[in-house]
Amino acid sequence: MNDQVREDFANLNPDRVVDAVESQGLLSDLRVFALNSYENRVYQFGLEEADPVVVKFYRPGRWSDEQILEEHRFTQQLFDHEISVIPPWQNPDGDTLFHFEGFRFAIYPRRGGHAPALDDMENLFQLGRLFGRLHLLGSSETFAHRPTLSSQSFGHQSRAFLLEHNFLPDSLRDAYASLSEDLLKVIDQRFADAPPTLLRCHGDGHVGNILWRGEETWLVDFDDSRMAPAIQDLWMFLSGDSDSQQRALMELVEGYEEFYEFHPRELTLIEPLRSLRIMHHAAWLARRWDDPAFPKAFPWFNTERYWGEHILQLREQQAALQETPLRLASF
Repeated sequence: MNDQVREDFANLNPDRVVDAVESQGLLSDLRVFALNSYENRVYQFGLEEADPVVVKFYRPGRWSDEQILEEHRFTQQLFDHEISVIPPWQNPDGDTLFHFEGFRFAIYPRRGGHAPALDDMENLFQLGRLFGRLHLLGSSETFAHRPTLSSQSFGHQSRAFLLEHNFLPDSLRDAYASLSEDLLKVIDQRFADAPPTLLRCHGDGHVGNILWRGEETWLVDFDDSRMAPAIQDLWMFLSGDSDSQQRALMELVEGYEEFYEFHPRELTLIEPLRSLRIMHHAAWLARRWDDPAFPKAFPWFNTERYWGEHILQLREQQAALQETPLRLASF
């Protein structure tokens, strides 16, 4: 991303949002509110004599047009099969990705709701059914343009970026370099020992991307959708001690297997995937640190205390990788 594009994206304002959306023939009522998003710029956008919509402006340089359109096509496929996702709005020509003054954006119907309570076993059962249906369709073809989640993309590349760009303080650099290298060796071996079946996944399955309202459940934000092991869409719904996670797992899988076969070998990938997410998140913040929104939103990042806590997290994951994985068994 060059300096001018970076500046334009950082300074995106309601006036430009209105001009962009109205370029598609939608009339604004001038009520434009920024929503909580850092990777992209997302706004609730009021329309004259119509329900508000949500407008997402894509961060320049992150995805190609082909990758974005592949995500749009996937969500439309899911919606057409009556799976509770929110595909982007289409203009009369059937387009879903729009361009305006160098920006790329998409428009979505607005849906409300709250995150599900994960201590409710019925909620977990329903989440299992939702992702079972998603994976059944997701397995029917592969992405041609979107990436694959792997230890290389989330782990090795994250480690290399942090070390090459000198984000680690000198006092912690060697500790991080040694620990992350050892951790990735174990993760690489886990993936080699239990090679997963890759399919089109949501990619970021956590409660923040679930909208729960009455009898309706909506799965939102497919921005991280990619080829990945099925367990990637399930493991973040498991929390608490091992017994709590075991009970939650049984409910998830029971609902999941109503539609799609669960592969127990992927249970050994839960802690490797958790470790990769931790490493990827730190590198994501580092890669975005020149965006003015990030130092404001994450003032604690890139301090010696942050890196000390990050290393502690990785040590805890190193220990977790030595523990017995969850299993499919009743109590």
